[in-house]
Order: sequence, then structure tokens, then C-alpha cells
Amino acid sequence: MKMGDIEIKSIGLMSGTSLDGLDVCQCTFRRNDGKWSFTLDCARGYSYPDEYKYKLGIGAQNMSAHEYVAFHSEYGFYLGERVKEFMEEFGVKPDIISSHGHTIFHEPHKKIMYQIGDGAAIAAVTLVPVVSDFRRLDIMLGGQGAPLVPIGDRFLFGEYDFCLNIGGFSNISFEKDGRRIAFDISPVNYVINHYCRQVGLEFDCDGNIARKGSVCKSLLDALNGMDFYKQEGPKSLGREWVETNVYPLLESYGLTLEDLLRTFYEHAAMQVARVVLANASQSSPSLLITGGGAFNKFLIERISQLSGADVVIPDKKIIEYKEAIIFALLGALYMAGEPSCLSSVTGAAIDNIGGMLFKI
Repeated sequence: MKMGDIEIKSIGLMSGTSLDGLDVCQCTFRRNDGKWSFTLDCARGYSYPDEYKYKLGIGAQNMSAHEYVAFHSEYGFYLGERVKEFMEEFGVKPDIISSHGHTIFHEPHKKIMYQIGDGAAIAAVTLVPVVSDFRRLDIMLGGQGAPLVPIGDRFLFGEYDFCLNIGGFSNISFEKDGRRIAFDISPVNYVINHYCRQVGLEFDCDGNIARKGSVCKSLLDALNGMDFYKQEGPKSLGREWVETNVYPLLESYGLTLEDLLRTFYEHAAMQVARVVLANASQSSPSLLITGGGAFNKFLIERISQLSGADVVIPDKKIIEYKEAIIFALLGALYMAGEPSCLSSVTGAAIDNIGGMLFKI
């Protein structure tokens, strides 16, 4: 194919820290005259069995080395079987499969990361080339290895001033001085869902539990005063930071669930608003919100009120599958030989083509 004239069919897999399940989509990507566009061909979500929710949530962190490697393989075959089902259900055969895996360890300052889910197993089941393990090279180049979504925000959703994704953590990206800037803002659903599960719920539907509570000003000040929010430049968050810093702080105040969540919602919304207000070049900038948090009506209300942004909630399929769509794009970029990790985003020494290829 000629440069600037590419069409690639790619399946993207996304599994987030909020443990909502596995998102799978196939997109057709076209690059014409250096510009990328896409169509979403088909998409489906798969809920995790309880055993996998436990293992992916906290179980894998405490496994022996042998158990961990075995689960890496097992989960890879699980992903492969879901993709095979997906391909059969929708009658598709992509050029490449692009898998995020599931984050178990993320400590880039120690050069430690692991996305579980063996790409070789996915390739073995589907008989389609698979690219996975997107973060490793970037981290070895001194970067955060995350977020990985901003390249897709630039190429596919560039008409918005800010692109905010709210999943286990919130992350944002935007253009500034000709560079794509992006970073994690704060934990969101990773914390909310953790406390909801303690009362037998998977999540706080529409934010109804938090809406009933009251803000604890001293806890809110303590949350907003954490050192992470004073850091400048590329930065990312992982479960380790939440478990070490956030849970002990939240639980030290002895609040009811309603007040604890209400205070945490205010914190999460304030941190988004702080970033938007500090980087907006105009009043009422456009703010595209995707991820599971886009369905949380109360959280979105608070973000809108505090930021003053023109909040855009897209089509339900874009909300649910945007990260899977962008991971499908990362597979297309890999095939096209274009960088998917931007040094302006991650802090790596150079832009780089992340991922490890398993080719049948």
C-alpha cells in the first residue's frame, strides 16, 4: 500500500481496573493523506466470572511466581476464547488483534509493570496476529507507560478541547503548544466500586448513594492535599497508590458510606475541574467524557458545575467502547509503523512504537 492510503481491520481488547469486564470491538481504520478515520464495525462486552474478578482484582497480586505465570497463560487463553466467540458471532476476521491486557502491577518509577494476559495465547486460539504488552518499552525509556489513549484522542477525537475518560482512574488529554498533553487525574471508579462492593453492589448507580451524603470538609481538604496533585508533567496512577494512600485516609474518618462517597465524588470532580480550568484557552471549553463514569449522572453534574465546561456525552457505544476502539487503533498504528506512545504524554526519552507482536 502507498503511504497515506491504508485500510486496516483491527480488533481491540480493553480490560480496566474497575473490573467492569472485557470490552471487544472491531474497527476499520483508514489513513488517507496522513489523516486517520474509523468506523466501528461491531462491539460487545463480556462480564467476568467471579473467580476472575477476584484474581484480577487482588488475587494475582499475592500469587507465587509460578501461580502468576500460570494465570498469565490461563487469562490469555480466556481472552483468546472470547475473541474467537466474537469473531464467529459477527463473522469478522481482522488483520490484527490489539490487547491491553489487565494491569496488575504499575510502578514506573521502579521500572515495574505487568499487563497480564499472554498475547501468544490469544494468537494461538484465534490464529490472528496479536500485538500486546504496550507499556513495557515506554517504561524502559523512562516514561510512565501510560496513559495510552491520547494518541487516539488526537487522531480520532481531535475536535474536542479536552478528552476525559472516567474508569477506574480518570485521565485527560488535550493539545497545548502543538503537543499532546495527557496524564491520570485521580482514582474514580476503582475507589467507588470498592466501597459499593462492601454493601453487595457492583457500583453506585447514577451516583444515588453519594447524592444522599454530605461533604466532609476536612477529609476533602486532605484528599486534595495529597502530594500526587502537586506533581507536574507526565504522571500516572496504579492500585498500589490507592491502597497505600487513599483507602487509609478515607477510612480514618469513620464516615457513613453516603458521606464517604459524597466527599470522594467532590474530590474527583474538583480534580477534573482544576485541570480543565488551568488549561482552557477559552470559556466553556468542550469536554468529551467517556468510560463507565460517563453514566454516573451525579458525578457528571459536579464536573460540569465545577469546571464550567461544555460537557459532551457521546453515543453509548463510544462511551462504552472508546478505550477498546483506541486499542484497536494501536494495533493499526503498529502495522503502519507509527508511534503509539507519545513522549509528551508519558515522559519517555522518545516517541515509541509500543507492543510485542505474536504472528501466526
